Amino acid sequence: MTAGPRAGGAGAEAPSAELPSGLARLLSALFYGTCSFLLVLVNKALLTTYGFPSPIVLGIGQMAATIMILYVSKLNKIINFPDFDKKIPIKLFPLPLLYVGNHISGLSSTSKLSLPMFTVLRKFTIPLTLLLETIILGKQFSSDIIVSVLTIILGAFIAAGSDLAFNLEGYVFVFLNNIFTAANGVYTEQKMDPKELGKYGVLFYNACFMIIPTLIISVSTGDLQQATEFSQWKNVLFIIQFLLSCFLGFLLMFSAALCSCYNSALTTAVVGAIKNVSVAYIGMLAGGDYVFSMLNFVGLNICMAGGLRYSFLTLSSQLKSKQPVDEENIPPDLKS
Repeated sequence: MTAGPRAGGAGAEAPSAELPSGLARLLSALFYGTCSFLLVLVNKALLTTYGFPSPIVLGIGQMAATIMILYVSKLNKIINFPDFDKKIPIKLFPLPLLYVGNHISGLSSTSKLSLPMFTVLRKFTIPLTLLLETIILGKQFSSDIIVSVLTIILGAFIAAGSDLAFNLEGYVFVFLNNIFTAANGVYTEQKMDPKELGKYGVLFYNACFMIIPTLIISVSTGDLQQATEFSQWKNVLFIIQFLLSCFLGFLLMFSAALCSCYNSALTTAVVGAIKNVSVAYIGMLAGGDYVFSMLNFVGLNICMAGGLRYSFLTLSSQLKSKQPVDEENIPPDLKS
């Protein structure tokens, strides 16, 4: 990676452990991008096409799916994470608060903005992640990486400046989502020490601690009542997509933790940005809520260019980091 040594997270706590291969890093990034891409499309259909009135209840469903899948997997010895003790809440803090904030703000912003504008404004997660990794994890980034990030932000500013369907509430939710996502990614990377909770423990206890408070919020705001009175519960296709969203919510959290563990929180954010531009292109053709503007279209393409440059720099730096080791194994008489 172009980033400096990790000050925390899964890569720093076990020096003797084998580092993930370049293929594992690439596959983890692709896995995260694919899960995130599919979840945005499914959530958009549920909240906009079907008009499901409760993004909080949808988030509760995703938390419940995470708890059930991980607990059953632990019982069947497929995965392992520590049993509960009194120190776990201290070890996790502030992840549970960031977790639920990320869930609710993300689902709320998805329902209030067009797909292209949602994906554009989500780009601001990247500089926030870069800043937090520098402050919290003590990482350093090359000037090329910083320029790539600024290119993504420039494209976002250009595209957002021509938004013809401005929604203040949607903008507030998406910027809150950016803050929660960046902080959640960095703190998750810091706390995924396999000697402590590990990635499965972090995901499981996050969901356990926040599902009841989120349910209370849903009841007190009338959100749960709106969800139970929703008219589409007899629609088989709606139920299938609701369950699919819950399952994809688990996969998204797992793939994001995996990508941050194998790469970094910043790489996870950039992969999300590349995915978001892809979603924006689809939204232009099939979303039905995109108002075309040439300036907006140019901004989207600038975002994609910056994201692809970041990916190229990251992959090339990984290859270069292996090169000195290979050269040491070359006999002197063959070096000419």
